Amino acid sequence: MSSTFGTLFRVTTFGESHGRAIGCIVDGCPARIPLSADDIQPQLDRRRPGASALTTPRNESDVVSILSGTDRGQTLGTPIGLTIPNADTQPGDYAEMETVPRPSHADFTYAEKYCLRARSGGGRASARETAARVAAGAVAEKMLSVFQPVQIVAWVESVGSIAARRPDLATIARADVDATLVRCPDPDAAPRMIAAIEAARDAGDSLGGIVACACRGVPAGWGEPVFDKLTAELAHAMLSIPATRGFEIGEGFGATLLRGSQHNDPFAAKPGGGIRPATNHCGGIQGGISNGEILFFRVAFKPVSTISLPQKTAAFDGAPVVFAAKGRHDPCVLPRAVPVVESMAALVLADAFLQQQVQRIPHP
Repeated sequence: MSSTFGTLFRVTTFGESHGRAIGCIVDGCPARIPLSADDIQPQLDRRRPGASALTTPRNESDVVSILSGTDRGQTLGTPIGLTIPNADTQPGDYAEMETVPRPSHADFTYAEKYCLRARSGGGRASARETAARVAAGAVAEKMLSVFQPVQIVAWVESVGSIAARRPDLATIARADVDATLVRCPDPDAAPRMIAAIEAARDAGDSLGGIVACACRGVPAGWGEPVFDKLTAELAHAMLSIPATRGFEIGEGFGATLLRGSQHNDPFAAKPGGGIRPATNHCGGIQGGISNGEILFFRVAFKPVSTISLPQKTAAFDGAPVVFAAKGRHDPCVLPRAVPVVESMAALVLADAFLQQQVQRIPHP
């Protein structure tokens, strides 16, 4: 199903951008996991619109409610229902969309697929849907924390042509990321990124960039061979996020510039016994299975499609028009995409963890 993600830890999101609410059903979470709204709300607060001058002025509180699946602060092992109200909706801003599809948006393709579409705010194609993913991802992180000390930290690595220095993957924390409005932990690059986003906003335009992510504490052995490789699941998860245009892990496309002797990760003895890779060019995954090193990947985001600059385009009937979008939109999705990337990574890892418990055979 197009609105469901995962194999054992499954998430189905529901709702439209300007409907009464959005939310999700989390199925497959084990019983007796401590869980309350307080475990979910912090990530939603990081993603919510209207939190800074760099985001859309749409002001949603994004307060989550747990409808089912818990009792006295613990999961029951039954489906967990989460809902988030849509309060600050302005469907009148989208009246022109009834006849004119926004350039590079999903208005045209949804209409072609379904012969019908939500005309206010893009419906399911809106980035508003990602709030439900973030809520589900927080549940996944809570579950993982009970069984495995996994830490997932994402940050803005670049905005337009402005690139940040890469932080220490072993120590970077969410507090470091949230120290700047743009969620970039590089104190030199962050002010320049902010200035570039503000300039694009004031010009009625938008910017893209790259979000990087490190996942620590993932043991060796997670991920399924061949078609369901951990690499493939992460790519699937990240490229399902609105506005994404690329995914790479480890050296990524940069590996094409290296020789095998430069890119290979030789093994070395591990304190206490066993071996581990001495380097991590592969980004923590070999043969589609985690190798115990830090998972490191990057996700490319395009400039936001909905801009207020006038654009020559065509209406649904083919008539030429000049379209300037109304409504409230992010000039750059990167700062708010950070918790979305973290949440999708958590969903993948929670699913991989459960699959490993089913398949693992104890060593004699």
